[in-house]
Amino acid sequence: MMTSQTETRSSKPTHTVYVLKSQADTEQADWIRVGAAWEHGDKDGLNLSLNILGQKIPVVVRKNKPKT
Repeated sequence: MMTSQTETRSSKPTHTVYVLKSQADTEQADWIRVGAAWEHGDKDGLNLSLNILGQKIPVVVRKNKPKT
């Protein structure tokens, strides 16, 4: 089987994704869970699965690499 650098090794998420909603009259914020993330096998990125307004949105995050 061919693998790619964005392939994940675990079926369970390695991270949880939240959005922070400010509370009125306080510096604290509500943490609202909006998805899950899996670290890439090469440790240079994440696959995110966001659930926003009832839609699942896939997102890939990769580390910036120096331009040559």
